[in-house]
Amino acid sequence: MHSSLQLVLVLLAVAVLVTAAARALRLPTMLGYLLTGIAIGPYALGWIPESDEASYLAEFGVVFLMFSIGLEFSLPRLMTMRLTVFGFGGAQVVLTIAFTALIAWLLDLSLLPAVALGGIMAMSSTAIVSKLLAERLEIQTPHGRQIFGALLFQDLAVVPLLILIPAFAKDADDMGVVLGLAVLKAVVVLGFLLFVGQRIMRPWFQWVAARKSPELFTLNLLLFTLGLAFLTESAGLSLALGAFLAGMLVSETEYRYQVEDDIKPFRDVLLGLFFVTIGMRLDLMQVLINWGDVLLLVVAIVVGKGALVAGLAMLFGSTRPTAVRTALGLAQAGEFGFVLLAQAADLRLLGAEITQPVLAAMVLSMLIAPLLIHRMDSLTRLIGGSEWAGRAKEVHNIAVKTFGKTQHVIVCGYGRSGQNLARLLEAEGISFVALDADPERIRAVAAAGVSVVYGDASRREVLVAAGLSRAQAVVVTYADVHSSMAILRHVRELKPELPVVVRTIDDTHIDALKAAGAAEVVSEVMEGSLMLASHALMLLGVPLSQVLKRIRDVRESRYALMRGFFRGASDADDDLDQEAQPRLHTVVLTAGTAAVGRTLAEVALGTLLVEVVSLRRKGIQGVDPQPDARLEAGDVLVLRGAADGLAAAEIRLLQG
Repeated sequence: MHSSLQLVLVLLAVAVLVTAAARALRLPTMLGYLLTGIAIGPYALGWIPESDEASYLAEFGVVFLMFSIGLEFSLPRLMTMRLTVFGFGGAQVVLTIAFTALIAWLLDLSLLPAVALGGIMAMSSTAIVSKLLAERLEIQTPHGRQIFGALLFQDLAVVPLLILIPAFAKDADDMGVVLGLAVLKAVVVLGFLLFVGQRIMRPWFQWVAARKSPELFTLNLLLFTLGLAFLTESAGLSLALGAFLAGMLVSETEYRYQVEDDIKPFRDVLLGLFFVTIGMRLDLMQVLINWGDVLLLVVAIVVGKGALVAGLAMLFGSTRPTAVRTALGLAQAGEFGFVLLAQAADLRLLGAEITQPVLAAMVLSMLIAPLLIHRMDSLTRLIGGSEWAGRAKEVHNIAVKTFGKTQHVIVCGYGRSGQNLARLLEAEGISFVALDADPERIRAVAAAGVSVVYGDASRREVLVAAGLSRAQAVVVTYADVHSSMAILRHVRELKPELPVVVRTIDDTHIDALKAAGAAEVVSEVMEGSLMLASHALMLLGVPLSQVLKRIRDVRESRYALMRGFFRGASDADDDLDQEAQPRLHTVVLTAGTAAVGRTLAEVALGTLLVEVVSLRRKGIQGVDPQPDARLEAGDVLVLRGAADGLAAAEIRLLQG
């Protein structure tokens, strides 16, 4: 007999192992929890039998999941996406429920259980899809916005479904009364909590926050969330509905982000336990006996639901390739589907002969989802045909904007960092073209006449259209390693001598980015710590000149391109001859040039007061090359010196 402590210990041990394994394999932890629950449940290894304790723990996971959804609920966001959310998303949910219910009813399932089954099938996985699309930088693409609009409506649709499914389980003779009473109770409870609760909650949270105690704030948060969940359950509704309302109320206050950080550990741990308990419900023997039904259900979810989504996307104006991508992103079951399935099973609305194949098919569809999304490009070409027409229009727009620009800078990303860089470039009179994949940002800056165009900078044809062959530098202003590596690969293939400066969060990927051809990698953590140190030193009484010297020393040691930049320079830079100041210049050695086959010592650029900062050969960059390094055709030299010295050095390297 398992005690409650043994149950908790087994679940926690599983959670630790599964999370570590999922991180190592870069898979969604939710799938690991589901598979682990199948393995340790009563129908497989039997480590944890069916018990009320396990179900009770799982309910808390659902509570915090719904609280998080409520916390992210934003009326302004809904209004800006209303056509996508309520139009496309609403049609997807309603039609999925209708078609599923019709098919189930034709197969002799009663109407109300059939509608409940339709609600279960209408859900898709926010956790899996959002993670994978974020990794692929596709959240702001046309198909990404459609996918997230549908997911947002699904999240909202869970609330009425959680009210309706218990009503469906009542006696058919009293169905009208039960549904009417459920709706009335929901309206009363919602009205009370939203109008009265808001007025009570804000001053209460302000009073708690004024005590300046993290423990008190977290305890109050748990009390508030679980208290509202208890109130809605006592009113005959569900725990999850109360938690959703609690999140909505908190989202309208200034404590939203603090609450989000405090609740995250509870949510993730308890939600993991919920998915373990869902996996424990699966009877593998029943699945094997009904394997044909399981496969048919998987096909219905992946192919049938995908076809429905693709058709709706095209109806709402998407191109065929975009519709296929949207369908591939939504063609799986979702975590809220498990919540609804568990509720329907507990209420005996759906029997084990239906629940087991449906549960197995949902798990399999979620296992298939990462494969479909990772192979989205090839599958889209196979199913939806070429996307060249849509991409050609995008590339044409970029080419029109950049026509006639030479010696410009291609700024990849026009967020805060990109905008700050653009202002500095304008101040220096340097032309630039900014590429950004957020259409809302493009629309916002278009009126100001800024040279910003829509385009994914990680795509080869976009960089070509932006005038890569005529540019003098590329700057990646967003911290995304995958996209940065793609940009570096394209630059190395198309114009290897072009310097690329890359932004990153920390020092984790610096070596990989430099090996890929980055001229320099700027770390946010490094620059932030330098500014922090400079302010701290000045407040401690260290003279400004000494602070600047320390910062310069650190930068010289950290950034290869800045070594020696401040040699002999005073702090009064405005009084210096700008022409005499050191600058960087790139020279490409082609076959037949004078320096090919000679060493750096033989070229003797030092006599011209020019030094070789780095030598890039076949995409691999060497910093501070030695005098005995022999030059080859195709080498890219980064030189540093005064303007006249650089001109003389280029003549010596190329003409002898």
